[in-house]
Amino acid sequence: MDSVTHTLFGLTLYGATNKEHMPKELKRSVFVAAVAGSLIPDIDVISQLWDTEGMYQMWHRGITHSIFLVPVWALLIWLVCFLIWKSKDRKIFYIAALAVFIHNTSDILNAWGTGYFEPFSSVRVGFGTIAIVDIVIWLIMLAGFLYAKIKKAIPHKVYKIVWTIIVAHVIVQSIQGYIIYQSTADQYEQQALTARFIPSHFKVAGKNGSDVEILQGNMWGGLEMVDQLISQDEANLALLFRENPRAKTLYQWSPFVVIVDDDERLGIYDPRFFRMGIPFLYEYIDKEDLKSLEQR
Repeated sequence: MDSVTHTLFGLTLYGATNKEHMPKELKRSVFVAAVAGSLIPDIDVISQLWDTEGMYQMWHRGITHSIFLVPVWALLIWLVCFLIWKSKDRKIFYIAALAVFIHNTSDILNAWGTGYFEPFSSVRVGFGTIAIVDIVIWLIMLAGFLYAKIKKAIPHKVYKIVWTIIVAHVIVQSIQGYIIYQSTADQYEQQALTARFIPSHFKVAGKNGSDVEILQGNMWGGLEMVDQLISQDEANLALLFRENPRAKTLYQWSPFVVIVDDDERLGIYDPRFFRMGIPFLYEYIDKEDLKSLEQR
């Protein structure tokens, strides 16, 4: 999910916590636990500062998003709260752990995926059933906020209902995505699912040999083909990987790629992020540069 959604998750988690008769220091600690826990896995973005080998695509949403680091992050947040407010309540640890768990688990629902089981597995887990920005989730949280304010309702009860509705939305959306994915499973040697920003709408990228098809639609209206691509799988990518390390990382990170080898460029892109004839995750080198490299 995007940073705004993760922040809203943290605020909604804080809102769902019963803070009646809670001391001021503990309230502050719980707030920090909920919000910091919802954001801390994305601390890996700072790896861009020292990435000289084009590995950021693998580092981002990598080890920091591992399910095994949930208690580590929670303990760190609990320790910070203890040092600042002298709060020892176990609730701080549990809320921080839940916030981190929600962050890491919600991210595996996106097409980008995460290193959910690192360091024991380098496989990127990404179901592609929820868009990175899900407007329905935003609207559910906004509705809960407005209801609590206008009706003067008990906040933690309202936000518990908000969480229930969010979970129900995620389940329904994921079931639809699974049905869409399975409906094309026999058609392709490789395929990947991506949720579109329109609720209940999905895109499937499927590959047979060097032929790649992009389909989109929903469970009720079916899928229609919107793009046909040809991957130049016979191309030698050694020079590309040597001169553009990000290309090698993209090759490892993506479920499969489309290879471009024409008069101008040698490159690869992830077909899941191909829209309106434009690849948005594309790494390449110009052929003019390639000629000069081959002459060295």
